[in-house]
Amino acid sequence: MSIYVGNLSYQVTEEDLTPVFAEYGSVKRVQLPTDRETGRMRGFGFVEMSTDAEEDAAIEALDGAEWMGRDMKVNKAKPRENRGGGGSFGGGGRRDSFSRNNY
Repeated sequence: MSIYVGNLSYQVTEEDLTPVFAEYGSVKRVQLPTDRETGRMRGFGFVEMSTDAEEDAAIEALDGAEWMGRDMKVNKAKPRENRGGGGSFGGGGRRDSFSRNNY
């Protein structure tokens, strides 16, 4: 399992975040996703620790804590949902409303 860390500064690096979580146990991995087009940090990340107990301790201590001028949101990461099953784009609502509103 891993920890979701949200509301991060766009300047945060893995080297910044690792010692914050290392206070609560062994950090196995830190991942900070970036925007594909701009390469800019997206304001959230994931931290993986050695044990569930370490993760729980970090979540308890850091959720809502102010760091780098922002209140961090820290909780158990949820599994990624499957987006785009079968090529559906939500039933075409945009196309329908566009044609009704503009013609």
